[in-house]
Parts: sequence; C-alpha cells; structure tokens
Amino acid sequence: MVPEERFNSKEISKAIALAGLKIGAVKIRPEDPFLWASGTYNPIYNDNRRFLFYPAYRELITNGFAEIIYKLGLHTNPNLVIAGTSTAGIPHGSALATKLHVPFIYIRDKPKDHGLKNQIEGIDVDEDLKGYHVVLIEDLISTGGSSVAAIAAIRNASGSCNLCLSIFNYGLPNPPKMFNGDIPYNEKGDRLQSPCEITSLLYYPKLISIGIEKGLVSKNHEKTLLEWMSNQPHWGENHGFVR
Repeated sequence: MVPEERFNSKEISKAIALAGLKIGAVKIRPEDPFLWASGTYNPIYNDNRRFLFYPAYRELITNGFAEIIYKLGLHTNPNLVIAGTSTAGIPHGSALATKLHVPFIYIRDKPKDHGLKNQIEGIDVDEDLKGYHVVLIEDLISTGGSSVAAIAAIRNASGSCNLCLSIFNYGLPNPPKMFNGDIPYNEKGDRLQSPCEITSLLYYPKLISIGIEKGLVSKNHEKTLLEWMSNQPHWGENHGFVR
C-alpha cells in the first residue's frame, strides 16, 4: 500500500502543540503546579483524551502516526499489527489500524480476573502473536513503566514489538533506559531482554518552544520549565511546593 498523503512531521508536531494548549489537553502552570499521582508537584499536566472530542485533531494524530509507519516502510509488512494500550492508546491505535487496513489489538495493564482472563484483547485466549510485527500506540510517555510492560506482554505472547509510538513524550531520563532494558520497568525487577524504540509526535522541549513562540507560554518561565526535565522528582520541593 502506498500512502496517498505526504505528511510533514514538524508541522504535525507544531499543530498538536498548538491544539493541545488551545483545548487544554496540555496545561502549563509553573506558578501553580499540578500534584501528580506520584506525590510530586509538576509544572505540566497532560490529558490527551481531550483530543478525542475533536475529529480534526484525531485525524491529525492518526496522520502523524501513519507518517512514521510509512517512512519506516512498515506499511509493506504483511504481518503488521497495531496495538493500543488500555485505555488511552485504544482510540488512536484503532484509528491508525483502520487507516492502514491492518489488524488491531489492545493490551490491558494486567489480565482480567474473570472470563477468559485475557490481557491481550483481539486474539483468542488460545492464540498468540507468533509471526506478527506489532507497533504499540501510547498516548503519553511519562515514567515509561506501563508502556514497557505492554511491550513485554506482547513479547510474552510470542509477538515481535520493536517500536512504540506516542502522541506526547515528557522527555524524562528514565524511560529510554527502560525501553533499552537497562533498568527495570516494574517493582519486581523485570527488564526488557532487547530494546524497543520510542518515537513521539511531540516532545516536551518542542512544546515549550512553540508555546513561547506563540505567546501561550511565558518566556520568563522557560528556564524553570526546561529545568524540570532533568530534575523532575525534586522540582516541586526545590520551588517551594511540598506535599
């Protein structure tokens, strides 16, 4: 299959950044930071589910993912499968699979405790993914643990998964180490046995740059916003925000 469209990834990154800031899918508040589930205060909060409400933005994201697939030549693989993480990766993964006319599955964070006890939905409980090349779709790469666990689940089902695509990536230092198998992705100490590549449509530094350029983020906050990337666990307390 040869794509009819030709997408420009830089333009897509910029469009997603502007759309996210406009509709509140991305909120930047260094002076009134957000308390994350981890217990730390952070100057950004991302809610990519907001994009689902807008057909044009859903299509923008689908086209961005498709561009990557086309550029890598993966659309020519007859055994290509698109997988979405549960739940935020499901709608975008499904849309991409429909565009590419390939199978779609989704990965639960853990097997169900009832019925067939599936963790991978879309294949029968007695089937596996042997012979299939799976591309995982995530909405967000933050700590990286849940994404890597989904990759491990695919590989445990005999599937090949060497690429994870996400809408947004905070650019924090630990996720690349998890995706490379250098550090564990869970508390049990499990690691990937071989690396998996991460590619995202929009990265945090690009978001900040575009936000400042368009006057949606204050230039006065640039230093502290970029400092957050290298010091995320302690950024809040260093700026006087302690739980």
